[in-house]
Amino acid sequence: MVVAGLVFAAVAALIHLYIFVMESVTWTSARTRATFGIRSLEEAQATKAMAFNQGFYNLFLAVAALLGIVLVAAGITVVGATLVFVGTGSMVAAGLVLLLSNRRMLRPAAIQAVPPLIAIILLALGLAV
Repeated sequence: MVVAGLVFAAVAALIHLYIFVMESVTWTSARTRATFGIRSLEEAQATKAMAFNQGFYNLFLAVAALLGIVLVAAGITVVGATLVFVGTGSMVAAGLVLLLSNRRMLRPAAIQAVPPLIAIILLALGLAV
């Protein structure tokens, strides 16, 4: 179960790396604007600094989870698992905040929160054995 939990944590980290790219690198592109429901280039320009900052939060969560995975694989289980739990737990919390702030965001919230939630459950079960 530990390996399965780490696989889901890696999937969650990759999703958050992709979100980082969209928010911090390609925010004003037509594809990213469509993904986030931004109707105009002007609106994207007006929110670019906020999105850039928010993207880095997603990057930091992904880095925490990925570093944790590496440490667990290297046998430094307590520190590694702690990082995985902090990274993925924050991802789940952010997904819940998104959903609670706008019920129409169910799909993006699920994309953001379900893989890390599965990671948490599987890793916790695997470590409890």
